[in-house]
Formats: sequence, structure tokens, C-alpha cells
Amino acid sequence: MAHAIRMYETGGPEVLRWEEVAVGDPGPGQVRLRHEAVGLNFADTYFRTGLYPMPLPAGMGVEAAGVVEAIGPDVINVAVGDRVTYTGFLNTLGAYSSERLIAAAPLIRLPDGISCETAAAMTMRGLTSAYLLRRIHAFQPGDTILLHAAAGGVGLIVSQWAKLLGLTVIGTVSNESKAAIARLHGCDHTIDYSREDVAKRVRELTEGTGVNVVFDSVGKDTFNASLDSLRRRGLMVCVGTASGPIPPFNPQLLAMKGSLYLTRPALADYIADPAEKNELAGELFDHVAAGRIRIEINQRYALQDAGQAHCDLEARRTTGSSVLFV
Repeated sequence: MAHAIRMYETGGPEVLRWEEVAVGDPGPGQVRLRHEAVGLNFADTYFRTGLYPMPLPAGMGVEAAGVVEAIGPDVINVAVGDRVTYTGFLNTLGAYSSERLIAAAPLIRLPDGISCETAAAMTMRGLTSAYLLRRIHAFQPGDTILLHAAAGGVGLIVSQWAKLLGLTVIGTVSNESKAAIARLHGCDHTIDYSREDVAKRVRELTEGTGVNVVFDSVGKDTFNASLDSLRRRGLMVCVGTASGPIPPFNPQLLAMKGSLYLTRPALADYIADPAEKNELAGELFDHVAAGRIRIEINQRYALQDAGQAHCDLEARRTTGSSVLFV
């Protein structure tokens, strides 16, 4: 019998329930997928708390990798026995499961050099890193970025990829052990936000100029410092709200701080076109398979222990990527 994490109300990690589920046969456009590993993402906590609304009851998780067990009518992009990975949003919700039915459209076939565990640890983070560095801004060698949560899953991939593009990376971290991890993965400079003034330190490191782009996944607690770290006409990229939503502000603030640009992108809009998704995934897989980008899986949890995984994630006790094993 298959099992899954389900929730019937929003709240803390205690609302996550481990249950037996019936999977059934795939319908038109669907496959039955046996998971080998499930990705753990901070966005999962947004669904659990209700920050991202969804109809209840519901499954949890939007990213996993495994093997296609059966296909329904009209499925042409994958076949039985294919190893695949996926990520998305509401269209892939339910990844915290040992088996499931899922639409075939979001599935990405894995090359031989990428394991299911690695894929589950990197598909969302890797594709996020891909669009941030390859779509969101026309980076030039020598540009400088400020990267919050530099020792996190996205941070470690962005740092390594940024170095391949010739960028200078300034990363924020919460302690020296995380700073060491960030430096090992390409950060040229680290800032401990628990004891240093981030914007002031950025200005010192850039000789008063500021950075070209900020990637801010923290939100409320770092928003003002991020704006103050940008050079004139720099770009602020809000990619998450780990500390809470950014409060409303007057857009005139952007003009006052140097005619700044601000965007709040979503991965779904960069992988909606299958051709673009495959191009980004192909570039990501090539870098990982060749060893140019290393995927660090630093935490592993049994799927039924998803509640503990959420506790650790929200307490910022994790580094790199985390996976739930089936």
C-alpha cells in the first residue's frame, strides 16, 4: 500500500499526517510514479501555514524524482521505466508520497549521470538558480551580486554557477560554519548578518558602489538592507519571504535610493514553456553531471518524519539541500 503525508488544516508541523493512500490507475495525460526521493523546500512551509492558499484536505510537497510505473492514454513525453523528476506549484502538489498519479506534462526525464536523490535535491533549486542567472538579468563578467542565505540549497548552486559566469559573489550567512560552507562553494566574501551591518559591509566591499543585483530569499527582515546594497539602477530580486512578507511600501522609495528596479519572479513562469524548461534543465544537468556544480545533500529524513524536517528548516538548522527518502 502506498503512503503519503496529508493535511486537513493549516498550521505548524503537527498538522502533517502520515496515511495510507490508494493510488489507482493513470487517466488520460497521467502517469503513476513511484518515488525514490522527495525534495524538501522552504516553500513547502508556506503551503502548510496557509501563506500559499490551497484547497483542503491536500497532499504536501511539489518536487520529487522516481520511476514511471504506468502511463495513461495520450502520454507521449515519457514511457514506463523512465527515471523522471519534476517541480512546479499547485499542478505538482502531493510529492510527499511513496507513489502517486501525476500529469505527465511537468515530468523531466533524467540523464544517466543524475541520480533520483540528486534530482529531488536540486530540481526546484537548480531550475530557480538557472532562471535567476540565465533569464532575470543580462549578467556580464565582473558584475557583483549579493546573495542572501548563501549556505542554503539555492545559495550553494547560485554561488557555483555565478563563478562559472565570472561574477563576484557576496553572500550573507548566520554564523561562521555557514560562512565556511558558502566560501567553499564560490562566495568571494561572506557577511554574518547576525553581527554585521549588511548594507554598510557591502559598500565597503564594493568601494562604495554597491552590487548590480540582489537575490533576496529572506523578505521582511532584509528588504531595506538589500535596497541599500544596490548600485544606482541596480536590480532587487525578491525570491522568497523566509522571515515574512515584505510590508507595503511607496514605489517612490526605489527612485530615492537610485532609480532601482524590483521584481518578484516565480519559477512557474520560467518553466511554463516546455522548450524553455528543457533548455534550463539541460544546462543545469550538464553542469551537475560534469562536476562543475556540486549538489550538497546535507540532511536526509524518512518521509514519515516530514514534520521534523519542517521544524529543522524553519529553525534554519539546515544547509544545502534536504531530501525525504521513501
